[in-house]
Amino acid sequence: MTTDLKNILYVEDEEDIATVVVMTLEELGDFEIKHCPCGQEALDAFPEFDPQLVILDVMMPGMDGPATLANLRKFKGADEVPVIFMTAKAQAHEQQRYMNLGAIGVITKPFDPMTLPDAVTELWENRESVPAM
Repeated sequence: MTTDLKNILYVEDEEDIATVVVMTLEELGDFEIKHCPCGQEALDAFPEFDPQLVILDVMMPGMDGPATLANLRKFKGADEVPVIFMTAKAQAHEQQRYMNLGAIGVITKPFDPMTLPDAVTELWENRESVPAM
C-alpha cells in the first residue's frame, strides 16, 4: 500500500519559479512544502522538517542539486527519502546522470504548473519501480 505523500522539501534558488511551484503544489496538490532557496538551507531544514520527498533544482549557486543530494544522504535515514530533480538541463544523458545519482525522476523546466502536482504524485507512486543505484 502506498503511503500518501504530504511533506515535500523543495530546493530552488530562483524565487519566481519557487513561488509558482510552492503555490501549485500547496493549492492544487494539497502538499505541505518547505521551500529552501539553497542547498545549505535544505541541509539545515531536513532533520526537523522530516520530508517524505525532496525536489531539487540542479543548477544553484554554491552547492548545486547533486552536491546537495550527496550531503543530504549523510543524514541518518536520508537514503530512504526519494528525490526528484527539476532542471532545464534535460538532455537524455543529463537525465540519466540524475537517475544514476538515485533520483526517482526528473521534471524538466519549463513545466506546466497545472500538471505539476500530478507529475510529482505519479513519480512518488512509482518510486518502488525505479532501479536502485
